[in-house]
Amino acid sequence: MDRLTEMEAFATVVDQGGFTDAARKMGISKSAVSKHVSSLEARLGARLLNRTTRRVSPTEIGLAYYDRARRVLTDAGEADALVTSMQSAPSGLLRISVATDFGVNHLSPVLGDFLQEFPDITVNMVLNNRFVELISEGFDMAVRIGELEDSTLRARKLTETSKKMIASPAYFERYGRPARIDDLNEHKLLHYSNASNGAVWKLTAPSGEKRQVRTAGWLTVNDGQSLLNACIGGLGIAYLPSFLYADALKKGLVEEAIPNLPTETQGIYAVYPPGRFTQPKVRAFIDFLVEAFAEKGPDTW
Repeated sequence: MDRLTEMEAFATVVDQGGFTDAARKMGISKSAVSKHVSSLEARLGARLLNRTTRRVSPTEIGLAYYDRARRVLTDAGEADALVTSMQSAPSGLLRISVATDFGVNHLSPVLGDFLQEFPDITVNMVLNNRFVELISEGFDMAVRIGELEDSTLRARKLTETSKKMIASPAYFERYGRPARIDDLNEHKLLHYSNASNGAVWKLTAPSGEKRQVRTAGWLTVNDGQSLLNACIGGLGIAYLPSFLYADALKKGLVEEAIPNLPTETQGIYAVYPPGRFTQPKVRAFIDFLVEAFAEKGPDTW
């Protein structure tokens, strides 16, 4: 008899607590299940089950064998699923979480091309500015920016963005331009309230020294686009990623506040739950994003 079938019959009897329920679970006769288990015991030369008129339970040897057999069966099932998934066309509902700023400005414009290429996939993209729990909240993947927290999630880098302090020419004309980091204490700073590090800008001085500047003050907003609009309107200095300010910088609507500071760079990643293999719909979307953003970042947005 087939060794895996014998293992499956035995493990199912243990899981179900008896031959009758195991037979129903496997879709075969009770006598067939019994024959598979008896053949396994004969081949191993050991009794794996204690059988009484009321119940069936594994022996000490049977329990040890069950643990290993269940792992083998799980691996075999995953191997079958892997082959099936790699041969099937990506399909189904894809739930994505992405920060509002990046989603509106850069993900939404390319979604149409993705859906045209993969018509059997439907997308539910949720835009928010909070850290979501992928598995518990039912997301297939997320696009995250900046340093990734330690977790069991898998990640693939899509591109990079730089971060700079910017303000409008009108602001600099009215309040002057800071020459060094310490001068920021005398300026109107615009704070992004959803930043993971709180009301603090982490900057690098020309010497390489790491500095921190507290920014809570004149205006606090939980949306990067609104901060950019405030900059353009002359309300103060904001510390924003290049994927938001690049166009305004090209048009002269904003300027860099302290040009001689080293540029800070952040990665942009696709993150998704761990597993032996990646769902075809997730793999297809990540591959698509890698290609879509191949010419982007850190300053070319």
